[in-house]
Parts: sequence; structure tokens; C-alpha cells
Amino acid sequence: MKSKLLHPATIAAQALGWTDPQTGAVVLPVHVATTFQRDPDNQYRRGRGYGRADNPTYDQPQALLTALEGGADSLLFASGMAAAAAVFQSLPRSAHVVAPRVMYWGLRNWLSNFAENWGISVDFVDATSPDVLRMAMRPGSTRLVWIETPANPLWSITDIAAAAEIAHAAGAILAVDSTAATPVLTRPTALGADLVMHSATKYLNGHSDVIAGSLTTAHKDEFWERIARTRSSGGAILGSFEAYLLLRGMRTLFARVERACRSAQQVAEALCAYPRIVEVLYPGLAAHPGHMVARRQMAGGFGGMLSIRVKGGAAAAITAAARVEVWQRATSLGGVESLIEHRASIEGPDSPVPPDLLRLSVGIEDAADLIADLEAALAG
Repeated sequence: MKSKLLHPATIAAQALGWTDPQTGAVVLPVHVATTFQRDPDNQYRRGRGYGRADNPTYDQPQALLTALEGGADSLLFASGMAAAAAVFQSLPRSAHVVAPRVMYWGLRNWLSNFAENWGISVDFVDATSPDVLRMAMRPGSTRLVWIETPANPLWSITDIAAAAEIAHAAGAILAVDSTAATPVLTRPTALGADLVMHSATKYLNGHSDVIAGSLTTAHKDEFWERIARTRSSGGAILGSFEAYLLLRGMRTLFARVERACRSAQQVAEALCAYPRIVEVLYPGLAAHPGHMVARRQMAGGFGGMLSIRVKGGAAAAITAAARVEVWQRATSLGGVESLIEHRASIEGPDSPVPPDLLRLSVGIEDAADLIADLEAALAG
């Protein structure tokens, strides 16, 4: 298939057009082997040696993600956390890292509690401000700038192109957690990013039945090789069947994300006028402080994630979440079902999340049903 001549939605739907050369099957077989036979002279000319280093079932989803992100190579991991941790674990000791104050709480918690064990120092800053980001750089010491946009769960927007320029000027690389944007809406490598991370559990898989992570690189360089060795030696690998399910989910990525974006925009606009809402946090709203940057770097929509702040504080927010009937009260995001969650009680006292905030992951249900359910829950 001449992928460069096709639209990304077509490439995803047909999973690069790969078929099984032996049978002509449009879905490739799942390889569960943990080891592979050597040649008589003790070589591995077929390129496979041991399952912890690689797996043939990874080939197609990794190649598809590379094509969708416009990168040079991709790697699958056992989880989004495993993918992110591999980047930090591949840095040299004594490296300085700049990360956002608002980011996925699991990674922020890991950086706060474990980065020192790897000899890494981390400064958490307001990454939405290029001036603040620039001031945080330590030329010669800063090796990595990590950003997340839109940033979970306040959905703040960081200018990827500006962050890349700042990072590169200081001799650092830029990594972008693009889980919420997906390659449907944003290609960070086209804006100067060096690495793109996804919690593939979320939108890439899209069916709440796989834990997975991914990294895509803009350059196959020495640091990328270190990340690949970190995955292999640390054993942070994905199972064969999970890789197959992930690929199956990616084939409907564009249809799911486009539907979620439309519905999220409708939900956000409807809730803006609701009297029991203090604030709606969604980059698709003109009043959002990152709206103009989001318009520039997000094509076709502003994502399926938003948060609302409820009048009456934490108690009112938790009570409203308890009353929903269509939304599901559950952690995670990016599935076909819509989820609602009180984030402050999940993230703990060190979280930057306001206590009155509910995080909403909009699925593919009818937007009118989602809006009516929220309004009834908020009205009590």
C-alpha cells in the first residue's frame, strides 16, 4: 500500500494494508512463541531471538503508530507508565528534567518518589508559559523536557513548537505525552518533538480491555537505542494477545476520536450555561486560556476530555457523580463508554486539582443523553 498517498484514517482502518502472505488473511496471526530457532551456524538471520526483546505481533501496531505519528520508529510497552519510565531510566545519571505541574498524577507521583533513585533531578513548572519553561532550563544539565498537552485533568495546553525550540536551545530533547490528543488531532513530531508517548490503554485501544503504552521517536539515534535496551532488559513488554487487541482498537481510532470530539464539544457548551457549574475546562471553548494554541496544533477537534467544577465544593461534586445513570463512575479515559470521576480524592493532598472538579471522558454515546444525565445529576 502506498501509505504516503492515503489519508491517515484510511491507513489506520486498513492497518497499513498488511495481510498474511501465507493465507491472505486480512488479520495477521498472533505469535505467542517466547523463543525462536537459531540457524545451523548459530545465527539469527530471521531477526528473532527471544520474546522479551521483540515479538512478531508487535510489528504491525508499531509500524502503524509510526506512520500515524510521522515518526521514525515506535515501541510498545506493558503500560503507559512503563513507556514513560523507560524514557527517564534511559537518561544519564545526574540528568536534570523539566516536567509540568499539571500532568498525569501517576507519572508525577513516580517522578516525585523514584526519580532520585535514578540520579535524576526534576523541576515541576507551569509548562503552558514559554517564559517559565525557558527560565527552568539549565543548559548543559537539562537533558529532557517532558510536557503533556492537553494536560490531565485541567486540560491545559502547552505550545509544542515553542517547547521544542526552548528544549533544543538548551541541548535537551522534548517528549510529549499526547495521550489525550492522539495522532488524530496532533502530530507532535511535526511540531518539533523528539519523542511521543501514549498510554495506549486509553484512546489507541479504546475499549477498556488492554493495558499498554507506546513511544514513538522522530529520530532513530543512540538515545532511542538505549530506550529499546531498557525495554528489553527491564522486561516491560506487552503480551501477544494484548498487542493484537491494541491493533484491533487502532483500526477504529479515527471514527471513535472524531465522535468523542463532537460530543465533548456539545457537552462542554451545554454545561457552560448550567447554573450549578462554576467552570468548564475544555480547550474547545473560546474562553479557555489555551484555546488559540489548541486551534493551532490540534486539527479536527479538541479531544474527548473535559472537566467541570461544581458549586458546593467536593461534597457537591461527589454527590453529583453518585447520581449519574448513563455515565460510568470509573477511572481511566478514552473508551467507548463515558466515564466520570472525582479526581482530587484519587490524586491525594499534593494534587493541583481543585476539590470540586469532576473529570469527564466522553465516549461515543449520543451527546443529548450524556447532557441530560449530567443535568439531572447536578440538579439532584
